[in-house]
Amino acid sequence: MTNATLDRLDAGRLLRRSSLFLLVTLLVSLALPALGQDLTYREYALRMHDRLVGVPPDAVTLGLMADLIEAEDEEGAAMLAMQNPAFYNSTLKTWINPWTNEAMDVFVPFNDYTATVIGIIRDDRPFTEVLTGDYLYIGRGGNVDNGQGIVAAAYSQTDNLHYEQLEEQGIDLSDTTDFVPWSQDSLPDSMLDSSESAGIVTSRAAAEAFFSAGTNRAMWRFTAINYLCVDMEQMSDNTRPVDRIRQDVSRSPGGDSDIFLNQCSGCHTGMDPVSGAYAYFDWDETQERMIHTRGQVQLKNLINGSNFPFGYVTTDNRWDNYWREGQNATFGWSDSLPGGGYGVRSLGEEVANSRGFARCQVQKAFQQICFREPANEIERNEVESIATDFEDLGYSMKTVFAKVAAYCMDD
Repeated sequence: MTNATLDRLDAGRLLRRSSLFLLVTLLVSLALPALGQDLTYREYALRMHDRLVGVPPDAVTLGLMADLIEAEDEEGAAMLAMQNPAFYNSTLKTWINPWTNEAMDVFVPFNDYTATVIGIIRDDRPFTEVLTGDYLYIGRGGNVDNGQGIVAAAYSQTDNLHYEQLEEQGIDLSDTTDFVPWSQDSLPDSMLDSSESAGIVTSRAAAEAFFSAGTNRAMWRFTAINYLCVDMEQMSDNTRPVDRIRQDVSRSPGGDSDIFLNQCSGCHTGMDPVSGAYAYFDWDETQERMIHTRGQVQLKNLINGSNFPFGYVTTDNRWDNYWREGQNATFGWSDSLPGGGYGVRSLGEEVANSRGFARCQVQKAFQQICFREPANEIERNEVESIATDFEDLGYSMKTVFAKVAAYCMDD
């Protein structure tokens, strides 16, 4: 047989092998998408569940989530994941705990501040009520010390035992029977009436952290950090009027008035007017409880009056938002509100109805679920879009978590 003949036979064998290989490849490629997609949907479901809940789903939940993702209902899959009790007892607890203390420590005991935010999210209440609601969340029976509660200790104005026992005993915070809202004014030894409570602002944990010592300005600072996502340096604007800055702020620190005009006034010109809302509140270190003296200004608001005798003297709990104009108008304060009023609840309404509040909650959820800040203009626009939905859909934080989880699924 000639070399030419052998070459033709080899070429034929190669062609047949190549054709067979292509046929097998085609068949495999036709078979793989279904298998591959099934695995991918399950991988997506597992990743979403892990980010939202922190523990693996059971087989049934994983399958249902994968089916929802395959049907392009990623938000439905996220909602399903959030039914797991660990979402409330673990994910939300560690997310919220840093808001409750000045050190922003996640490893603090469970408390009425964290409990109330968890309850608001679980029950899908408007998240604006975190700063305005007339209730705290407690364990079943925790309002009366009669031995019938889910834990031995009842809610107390002077200790945190009720919440520590809820945590120690692993009470299921997703259970609407065992973990319930209760009006603040009806809790034992409350100093508030139903018009004076303001969600977490008037919780025992917040009072201990932000009303203790000082001049109560800390309560505003950490309200801004936690619910507007800015600190005072970022809000500083020395173009606003200085007429509401208190007497304790020197107008010439170190003998230099330029320091006041260019540095101190920038924060105080806005912070002092709004912190007037807290004038009747204090933290009693001896009793270890929040104090509210209706109609009586706490002396901490009047300390160091000789620093600048011509400064503002607090006479009631009036507050005014000087940041509605100037650079901080970008927070999108509501036109339907007057921008001033009396007491902590009306100030809570001012903050909670701003665009800055909506945007901040989405940013925090994005960081929690995506493990990072929005990275570019596209992602910042997505945050704005979800913030709009948040406002339009009744301030549902569950919806925010679901939308963020769906968006970050490919991360």
